[in-house]
Amino acid sequence: MSIIRIFVTGGTFDKEYNELTGALAFKDTHLPEMLRLGRCRVDASVRTLMMIDSLEMTDSDRALVVEECRRAVESRLLITHGTDTMIETGLVLQKNLDNLQFPIVLTGAMIPYEIANSDALFNLGFACGVAQTLPAGVYIAMNGQVFGWDNVQKNRSAGVFQPL
Repeated sequence: MSIIRIFVTGGTFDKEYNELTGALAFKDTHLPEMLRLGRCRVDASVRTLMMIDSLEMTDSDRALVVEECRRAVESRLLITHGTDTMIETGLVLQKNLDNLQFPIVLTGAMIPYEIANSDALFNLGFACGVAQTLPAGVYIAMNGQVFGWDNVQKNRSAGVFQPL
């Protein structure tokens, strides 16, 4: 059994740049490649739940995330997620997982993994590390900081997450 279960939902993390059209779109998750490049030695399993922009995430999509968290046998969960609605998903997780006995860490990226100067690889590595040490609860790990899901905001102009 893996120590960490990583659920992929899409978001900027996994967007790919089409050089011909200039559009950002989804193809496959980059998570296995990222874990390999980061030389991750944590026993982690990756499961793609969806590949969507978080602005398109519906209540039923969030219900699927909750259900998969409920079913997980791992003692630590990490969710890659779009940054625009990460906080809303944190709220849904907290409300729907009674007596949470493990940490759930959401992370994402402001710049897609495939694009130069992306924060995706750093955020993934950081989230994997803190997921192993945090007590039970729902957290957001971005920019080298950990926040409770209810004590964070996205600062769009600075391109970072910060406490309320």
